[in-house]
Amino acid sequence: MTPFGKKLRDLRQQNNMTMSAMAEYLGVSSAYLSQVEHGKRGIPGVIMMDQICALFGLIWEDAEALKELAQLSNPRIVIDTGDLGQDAMIAANLFAQLLPKVSEEEAKTMAEWLKTRNDQLS
Repeated sequence: MTPFGKKLRDLRQQNNMTMSAMAEYLGVSSAYLSQVEHGKRGIPGVIMMDQICALFGLIWEDAEALKELAQLSNPRIVIDTGDLGQDAMIAANLFAQLLPKVSEEEAKTMAEWLKTRNDQLS
């Protein structure tokens, strides 16, 4: 389950909402919603994210935090290395090969470093 999927499920459960009720509100099937929660589907689009925030009364920081979590939980990412230098291209490919092999603890350490570095460069 992705971090976004876990948060979505937690919000649903905190509001005593079934998956089928949420799916009906969003105009999607329960199967689709389950796939989103488990990272088997891409993240919802802007309109659906706004619907989810409205459904649970999320505004301002809470809504932005959920949207950011969705972006960070995208199960299908693409890194366009076309405009990168050779070393950056090699780093991206090595990272893609390495990530499935590392432990959860190693992945957490890497994610923390990457987030810190991303914040520094933003």
